[in-house]
Order: sequence, then structure tokens, then C-alpha cells
Amino acid sequence: MHFKGLYGWLLGCLLCLALPTLAQTEEETGVEDLIIDQLVEELEENFDISEFTERLRYYRKHPIDLNTADEATLSELIFLSPLQIANLLHHREMTGRFLSILELQGIDGFDLQTIEQLQSFVKVEIGSALDNFSFGGLWKDSEQHVMLRYGRILQKQNGYHITDDTRSRYLGDPNRYMVRYRLNYQNTIRLAINMEKDAGEPFFKEKQRYGFDHYGLSFSVKDLGIVRELVIGDYALQVGQGLLLWNGLSFGKGAMVNSSARQGIGLKSYSSMNEHNFLRGVGARLQRGRWEWTPFISYRHLTGDLTSTEVGNIIGTISATGLHRTPTEQAYRKAIIQKTAGLDVTYRWNRLKMGLAFVHTQFNGEVTPPDQLRNLYAFQGSKQSNIGLNYQYTLRNLYLYGETAWQMDGGWATNNGVIGSLHPKLSVFVNYRNYQKDYHAFFAQALSEGTAVSNEKGVYAGVVYHPSRKIEWVNYIDRFRFPWLRYRVDAPSEGLDFLSQLTYTWYKKGNLSLRYRYRLKEENLTGLAPEHFLAEVVKNQLRLHFQYKLSDVWEIRTRTEGVQYEKEAGSVYGGLVYQDVFWRPTWRKLQVNARMAFFHTDSYDARLYAFENDVLYANSFPLYNGKGWRTYLNLRYRLGRKTDIWARYAMTKYRGVETVGTGLEQSEGNIRSEVKLQMRYQW
Repeated sequence: MHFKGLYGWLLGCLLCLALPTLAQTEEETGVEDLIIDQLVEELEENFDISEFTERLRYYRKHPIDLNTADEATLSELIFLSPLQIANLLHHREMTGRFLSILELQGIDGFDLQTIEQLQSFVKVEIGSALDNFSFGGLWKDSEQHVMLRYGRILQKQNGYHITDDTRSRYLGDPNRYMVRYRLNYQNTIRLAINMEKDAGEPFFKEKQRYGFDHYGLSFSVKDLGIVRELVIGDYALQVGQGLLLWNGLSFGKGAMVNSSARQGIGLKSYSSMNEHNFLRGVGARLQRGRWEWTPFISYRHLTGDLTSTEVGNIIGTISATGLHRTPTEQAYRKAIIQKTAGLDVTYRWNRLKMGLAFVHTQFNGEVTPPDQLRNLYAFQGSKQSNIGLNYQYTLRNLYLYGETAWQMDGGWATNNGVIGSLHPKLSVFVNYRNYQKDYHAFFAQALSEGTAVSNEKGVYAGVVYHPSRKIEWVNYIDRFRFPWLRYRVDAPSEGLDFLSQLTYTWYKKGNLSLRYRYRLKEENLTGLAPEHFLAEVVKNQLRLHFQYKLSDVWEIRTRTEGVQYEKEAGSVYGGLVYQDVFWRPTWRKLQVNARMAFFHTDSYDARLYAFENDVLYANSFPLYNGKGWRTYLNLRYRLGRKTDIWARYAMTKYRGVETVGTGLEQSEGNIRSEVKLQMRYQW
């Protein structure tokens, strides 16, 4: 199917499918989905975003008080830019407490779209969460829930057929189990317990005799005098621009350009199901006057290849997947010990904030990368120390920010930028980053085109224009360079990323957006031995998205998207069109949402991704590759005031194939289907 034919097919499907027909759960709103859809584009396929969605839904049920919220709390609403947060706090300081949310219209940088998103998560009140606290009332006055989830792929995959002990195979069954418990006392005292077993992992047998593969616990308390927050168990730290410390979610480039400037919220409890990027131990945030100190210590077992030799332990790889299904993955489980300790110090004066952070990490072996030329500057050793200096300053309508970090006995990295509100209708931003090829930090997650905060230079700039209250035009361009070799790139390389998106919004009704994205990178020539010969790789993407609330009961969302991938004068194409329908009747007990999607891609290089609605706090951000169609149906039924049940069925049918998947994941036939069941009891 050639390019014009493909787009004709997409347009025809779009017109046929754009009919009102089913909808979201009570916990999901169009505002939330719009925010999430714009933020998750650069995340990995199975990355757990429940940490963010749980936060949004808590604040929708318990809005943030604009009269007491601090910078860290407002930063949890990631769609707010640092300049907007600074202007909001300055307005409150200059004019006194808010009397109405409508006052936001008079603050620089707050456009109609931002206010519409924000009003679902904020309120105007005054008071302290611990004013009437008593230990006797903790259990009675807290919000608590227990959630159980079951899921599995219905087709039997190769990994479950193998019985030969000498071959790689799955040691467990294909069922997935999850248990989570939450206690929240006015967002001041919180307890989170997670338990999870992935498909293929043993359960109460063999090497997994304690049941679940992953157990997580986090207890936090706020507002204890000088101790502003104390966390015991699993926790995360987000400091500066992420050059040194950034656990948990990290959003990259996208249409929501506000996320380009990080707003480090410091210490927070960790409640995600992601099993890799967090700390485990004790952390505390202390505050006196303009100074704030956050000491922390962590002791964790990681999964990886640890080999004992005569000269000591050698660490070949460290896994971040959280999967322990095969004999090899089980042998690597908890083999590596990671000890971490550090201190973050912050000073605030008027509209200036400066921070100095130090972190030291040590392993029970020496990290030794493979002996390849591209790893010449890779980290090697058993311990690492980093120090970083970060700042942010608001000058009228300009927000300046940045961070510079050094690795002791290594290189340095810097990330600096400015966001400016030049006019009520026009804002701009510019960011410069320079990550040396010999700089490494284990917990770094910063704005980057590559997968690590290392070996990259770039300038990222953009503009957001609102010609009217209903129209938004977002543009950005990112010019980057990799000074040293990378995976599949055996020479220094460079690239370009450009995005333009025009959005028309019907207030509280829906929106229509048109997006174009152009990406240019360099890779090794196909079929040649590693040499200094690179080919340009160009990707053009075009997307049309329509979302509209037809009534209080019905809502529709429609998208069509195409991609062209070109390398060495050859092109492949991909296309996707889907129709979402949402139905939430006034009696509210049963709510339904569904999707029908058609996709056609010439190869994996032309794959596409699309966010999917799922059961509460679950992730769905699958790739669409090959030729076929995909559908899913989500149901939520409220049994009573305290009990909810969710069910999900998803199926993909491929054309022209006899098997789906590869290796241990391969199954016979051209269909891959999945079910999920979930129950929540809250009190």
C-alpha cells in the first residue's frame, strides 16, 4: 500500500468510525486523559504511570488549597510550568489569600486551557491538616482502600511449554497478580503497600517461596515541626533538573512543553509498581527559615549479573525490567547490593531558590561494561560520588533555571534554560544542555534525546501562542549532537526534532488538534561492519485528534495518525486510526469505554504508539506494528458505596501472520488477547 493509498484508507476509516457510540470510569476524566496523553509519548511501552494518575485522582477528590499550597505541592501537577507556579505564589504573597479560583485569570501566564485543567484539582480554603489530629482518630478518619488485580494473556506462549531444565523457560504460570493497600490521612500521614507478581514468575514455589516477586512499603508523615516530611521505606527524590537525582516518573519532550523545565519536588513517598527506579531506606526534609535540608540513606537489592572472581565481584549488567521469570533472571534476582547516601540543601530568598546536592553510591562488586569501543567512557568501578548545584529565579515574566553536576573522577553535565511570558498570548522557552561523555549518575533523569544523561549536547527552544482563548499553537525545535559513539552508531552523530501542534478547544466540551512532527537522526549504514559511515534516518509523523463531549452521558475521541520512516533512500509507512466511545449513564453504577483501532505498518521502524484507557491505575501504552485491528472494552460496576469492580478485555488480530511475538513470548495463531479483573474496597 503506497503513501497516498494509505492516507486514503485512514481518512475513510476516520469518517466511518466517527460516530457516537460508550466511556470512562468515574475516576477518569477528559482533562486527566488529555494531560496523560500529552506526557507519556516519550515513555517506554510498559512504564508504570500509576504514580502520576493516582496523584491526579487524589487531588481531584481532595483539591489542593491555593492558600496553603507550597511549591512542592503545586509541582505535583506536572502540567503547571515553573513560571506559572512562581507567579501564583508571588501573587498570593503580594495580594494575600485567594478569595476565588477566578483570580487565576489575573495572573501572568495562566491561559484558559491551563485554568480549565487546574480548576479540577484546586480549591480555596484555609486550615491545617493536623489541627484536629489524634492517634485514636487516625484509623477512623483516614481514607483507605485495598485493591486486587488479576490479568493474563489468553494464548499460551512458548515459554510455558518448555519442560527441559537445560533450556530457558518460564518457571511460573501466565497469571499476573497485584495487591495494593493505601491509607491516607488528609494527605499528611500516608501508608502504601504494594505486592506484585508478573506473568511467568513463580508464585509461592521454587525460588519464590515468599509468594510475590515484588513487595514495597512506604510510610510518610508531614508537618512535624522542623521535620516537614519523613519517609520510611520506599521513597523518591527529585532534585533540580534531574542531572543528579530524579526517581520516579520523568517526562521528556512533547506537546506539553511546560514539562521541559523540571520542578524538582524533593522528597516524596514512592507508591509506583515500577520495581527499579526508587530508593529504599529513610529520608527526611527539615526546614528552618529560608533553609531546607534533606538527608537520605538507602539500601537496595538489584537484579543483575554478579560474578565472583579471585580479585573480587564483577557486575556485568544491571536489569531495570523487574522481571524474574526464567532460571537466569531468578539467578540474577537480588544479586547486587546498592548502598546510597546523600544530602540535598536548599536556600530560598524571595524569588530565588538555590540547591546543593551530594550523593554517594556503592555496589558489592565492580561494574564492568562490555569491552567495546563505544564503552570507552562508560562508568567502571564499585562506587561513585556526584555533586550538583541547581537554581531557579523569577524576574518579572522570566523564569531562569538550571543545574550543573560533577562526577568525582569523571566528567560534568549542565542544563540551563529560560521561560518567558512575552505577552498574555505568547510565551517562549530556550534550554541548553551539555552532558559530557564521561559523566555518569545512577539516578539521573534529565531532558535528553538519548537514554542516559551522558554524551549529549543540545539546544531546545519553542513558542506557545494563543491567538484567542480557544486556539493554542505549540512549536518546538531541538538540535542535538552526540560527541561519542552510541549503540548502533559507530561515530559521533547529530539530529533534529521539530514539533508543531495547533489545537482548537470547546470550553468544557472537547478539542480538535493537528500535529506534525519531524525527527532526524544518524545510524550505522545497514549491512556493513562497524565503520565511521552513518546514514540519515528521517521520521515524519502527522496526527489529527478529535475529542468531544456529546452530552453528560456520551463522549467520543477519534484519532488518525500516519508515519513515514526513511533510511538510505528507502521509505516505509505506517498508519493508525481509532475510535473511542464513552458511556456514563446518570445512575452511575455501570460505566463503559471501548476502542476500535485499525493499523497498517510496513515494518517495525514505522510502528506507532497510542495511550489506552484501562482499569484504574493500570497502564496501557501499546505499540501498533504490522497489519490488523485492535479493540478493547473496559467495564466498571459499583457494587455499593465501598466496592467497585473493573473488567477489561483487549484483543489484537493481525493479518498475514501465523504466530504472534518472538522467542518465549511467541504464541500460535494471529490473535493476541488479554483479560484483566480488578476489585477495590474503600472505607
